[in-house]
Amino acid sequence: MRQASIVVVVGALFVGLFILLNAAFIVPESKSAIVLRFGEPVGKYMTAGLKFKTPFLENVVMIDKRNRELDQDEIEIIASNQERLRVDAFARYRITDPVLFYQSVRSVDGGEQRMLTQMNQAVRRVLGEVSVDDIVSGRRTELMVRIRDLLGASARQLGVEIIDVKIRRADLPLQNSQAVFQRMITERNQLAQQIRSQGNEEAQKIQAQADREKIEITSKAQEEAEKLRGASDAERNAVFAAAYGKDPEFFAFYRSLVAYEEALKKGDSTILLSPDSEFLRYLNNVRGRR
Repeated sequence: MRQASIVVVVGALFVGLFILLNAAFIVPESKSAIVLRFGEPVGKYMTAGLKFKTPFLENVVMIDKRNRELDQDEIEIIASNQERLRVDAFARYRITDPVLFYQSVRSVDGGEQRMLTQMNQAVRRVLGEVSVDDIVSGRRTELMVRIRDLLGASARQLGVEIIDVKIRRADLPLQNSQAVFQRMITERNQLAQQIRSQGNEEAQKIQAQADREKIEITSKAQEEAEKLRGASDAERNAVFAAAYGKDPEFFAFYRSLVAYEEALKKGDSTILLSPDSEFLRYLNNVRGRR
């Protein structure tokens, strides 16, 4: 009888432990838990820890609540200027409502497939409204925000928040690249020629201004030089006049020496004069007498 009681107690303990193990579960820090009863959600746990459910009747599905990456395959879009562009984009998202997410798509893989379709549509819609130049450089940041907002509106219906969308690469198809590059080279050459022409025009203006200022400065300098030369000539003549007034004979002697210097400079000219010529009177007699 006593052995039978022990068996019953041990059996009860095993049954209780089995039921407890079936009822208890642990929610990791990176997961959310949905409690299902006959396949329908009856509860959710957003925080980590030890949780409980009805044993045997309910089961648990774990949903990742971390930020996840949605990587889109490269697609080809047609911009508003009818040029084709190969676009590689990705998005980051997190599941904010695990029950709605589970009811809508059942699994993360199913949800990502749905969101990839929505992202494809959003990328084509937004980038199809602008030109290739806007996509490649000018407005890329603005366009990524518009794609994020458009995709986010669709994703919210799945219980998902879109954190951001990035255009990783946007390139022309290989068959169009050479033509576009050639067009860009032509445009840059035209711009360079325009800048060069403007530079030449500006250089000519500067040169003309410099030449005009040079002429003005030279003229002013020549005018000042003529004034100084006239003043010095007047002063020299005054000195000569004063000297002539004091000693006319010495002045005549000095003038003759200057005339001799000019006449007898080294050269090819020959002068034939009579020895008693007036011009040579100071050579014949230091006093200038005949």
